[in-house]
Amino acid sequence: MKPEEGVWMKIRKLLHYEAPPLNLLLLADPSQEQVEKYIANGECRVAEVEGEIVGTYVLIRLNDKTMEIINVAVDVRMHGCGIGKKLISHAIQTAKALGCKSLEVGTGNSSIDQLAFYQKCGFRMDGIIKDFFIDHYGEDIFENDIQCRDMVRFSMDIS
Repeated sequence: MKPEEGVWMKIRKLLHYEAPPLNLLLLADPSQEQVEKYIANGECRVAEVEGEIVGTYVLIRLNDKTMEIINVAVDVRMHGCGIGKKLISHAIQTAKALGCKSLEVGTGNSSIDQLAFYQKCGFRMDGIIKDFFIDHYGEDIFENDIQCRDMVRFSMDIS
């Protein structure tokens, strides 16, 4: 199901009685335990096309002026349709509306597509947390034949 030109996509806050879209969230983070922790402390937004949830992101507040996109995921059938960029744009506007001046995001050293994606969206590399995925995940993670060990941190000034 690829959206056709002119198909309307809606991004909205996940309602309190709705289950989080774990099938999507687990695309970006393989640990259900980690996902459940940050879902409990964050705001989950979902993108819908024709009533079907096709994308999601989670925002958490780090401090009075900074929020972090802790997970962003798009249904694999919808990759290449611009939904990820729309989710990031929506997250930026949401963080601004909540009074934040900066937005952060992190991804694995092995997540080659995501490293490029966040930079295309305007984020700048800000640091590396060495061995983050070794220390916080019970199983080894491999992407692109590379072990995911370190978290690459990005930030963006949104003031």
